[in-house]
Amino acid sequence: MRVGAKLRIMCGLGLVLAAPLFALGPARAADDGSATTVDLPPVDVVEVSGLLDRISADSIRSALERSGTNGAQAVVLQVNTRGAVIGRDAMADLLADIKDSPVPVAIWVGPSGARLYGLPAQMVTVADVAAMAPGARIGRSGTLLTVDDEQVSFGPADDFLRSGTLGFLEAREQKVLKFAGDDRGVPVLRNILLALDGVTVKGRTLDTVQDGIGENGQVNREATTTRFFKLGLVPRLFHTVASPPSAYLLFTVGMALLLFEFFTAGIGVAGLVGAVCLLLGAMGFGALPLNGLALALLLAAFLAFAVDVQVGVPRFWTGAGMVLYTVGSFGLFRSVDGVTLRPGWLTMLVCIVGVALTYTVGMPSMTRTRFATPTIGRDNLVGETGTAVGPIDPEGVVVVNGARWRARVNRATPLADEQQLRVTGIDGITLEVEPLEGGARDYREMRKKD
Repeated sequence: MRVGAKLRIMCGLGLVLAAPLFALGPARAADDGSATTVDLPPVDVVEVSGLLDRISADSIRSALERSGTNGAQAVVLQVNTRGAVIGRDAMADLLADIKDSPVPVAIWVGPSGARLYGLPAQMVTVADVAAMAPGARIGRSGTLLTVDDEQVSFGPADDFLRSGTLGFLEAREQKVLKFAGDDRGVPVLRNILLALDGVTVKGRTLDTVQDGIGENGQVNREATTTRFFKLGLVPRLFHTVASPPSAYLLFTVGMALLLFEFFTAGIGVAGLVGAVCLLLGAMGFGALPLNGLALALLLAAFLAFAVDVQVGVPRFWTGAGMVLYTVGSFGLFRSVDGVTLRPGWLTMLVCIVGVALTYTVGMPSMTRTRFATPTIGRDNLVGETGTAVGPIDPEGVVVVNGARWRARVNRATPLADEQQLRVTGIDGITLEVEPLEGGARDYREMRKKD
């Protein structure tokens, strides 16, 4: 046998004999704690933000059912909400589902700056674990609900939290939090996983962290796998429009675009967009505690705007519409268990100022330009007679051939209310007029030559 063949055989036998040693290598490393050998069960995290509505409540129930069958050892509800728009009975049913969940449920009010106000704050009373980030606050829970024939409780803070709020340190001192980690709170999501490790709830001890030794000999704490769940695209859309700012803004934009389209020829993009916005706004209103009188004021405001839009001049009805719209905006939503719902100051300011500019500057000239002016033949109006609607000195409104127009007269020959006049020219969408008697001589001479 040649030397090369013998060498290949010896190498092969060496690899076969050494294979068990390689197989035992990771096991020995695991015994030293330098590597992870056991995959910890995952923890599901469900984000709950914005007002708690029917969609949010259904997503929490779905998360509890899903985690009970997909091997999760706990569910963390990351909450940041300032109230609920579901009834007390529906909220009590949700609390019962959280309390009776076979999978441990943790509530984390975070990240820093998060709020847990209104009826949703009472979820803390039935959760197995409760923690807060520094800077977060909880409270304004309203009257405590009854779950399984027993009233829920925050402990010593029951009376205070009905209308007041607590930060992390105060909530810890008042024993509102069932588990809060250390004095620094739970600033980020990873900390809630570290804080859950070793907690025994519902007959099981949570194992969410595993220690290991790094290359430099330091102990590394590795958290278990975290699975994040959020609302799908369509549910998220419905959840978004069910917030006061979104519903209010969509309703305003939809009504304004539809009113604009009403005074134009045919149906265009503005009408389609307006219809979609109004539909979404109506869906949002349907999910919110709405003040019917305030909604009626908003509708009346747009009717008032329509009166002056067809005239082409902002007058009394424009001012009346602005008053109705402003009053309706401030009282559009009712309070829920002491939590006041409103679109937000910035949203209301943008809408009120935008509506004022639209119906005092933009809409009258826009509708005249797109509809009235081109279709009735402006040039044919020269020489026609009409009547002044109110004094014109030098500008005002006139009626010519049954239609109202903005008009301008020479300062030397002002017109009185209901005085007869003649059209002498057109400047854009403004008619130039003069009295039937005593007008400028050059215009009379031009008419005689014709």
